[in-house]
Amino acid sequence: MDFITTILSGLGLSASAGLNAYIPMMVVGLLNRYTSLIELDEPYSLLSNSWVLGTVAILIVVETLADNIPAVNHLNDAIQTFIRPAAGAVMFAATASEVGSVNQVLALIAGLLVAGSVHATKAVVVRPAVNVATAGLGNTPASVSEDVFAVAVSVLAVVLPIAVGVVLIGVLFLYFRWRSRRRASTV
Repeated sequence: MDFITTILSGLGLSASAGLNAYIPMMVVGLLNRYTSLIELDEPYSLLSNSWVLGTVAILIVVETLADNIPAVNHLNDAIQTFIRPAAGAVMFAATASEVGSVNQVLALIAGLLVAGSVHATKAVVVRPAVNVATAGLGNTPASVSEDVFAVAVSVLAVVLPIAVGVVLIGVLFLYFRWRSRRRASTV
């Protein structure tokens, strides 16, 4: 990986961690263990350890169940306020360590900020709006969509990082377009 693809890969994995902390960990761990698509340096290579992968699999199940129950998902999001940004920091740093051209402290900070921003948008803006607009019925489709998106972006971040750049630009465009329309409708 070169510098730009490393940054895009780190951004994609961090953004995915903002939606579900454990999905990018599982993707990176499995790809490191079973393919040559990503080679993690120490201590990040622990992500491909059997015990770590098993634990992450259990955490994915717990997160998925908790995220699909309307009242429980708010408690889960409160707990995940600390976990998702930390996972994003680890994912960005793990990717950056492969190249060595990105300072690890900056990588940790970037991952923390990206995952934290995605998590905050999900927990404070999107999910409450979905729950209010659908009387809680949209919670499960939103949760499933977030997890599918997290898997897709995590895989793309490793396999085709340039696509992550396109996806992230598209998401930002849609967000700012939605926000400007919302402001225009309140005036």
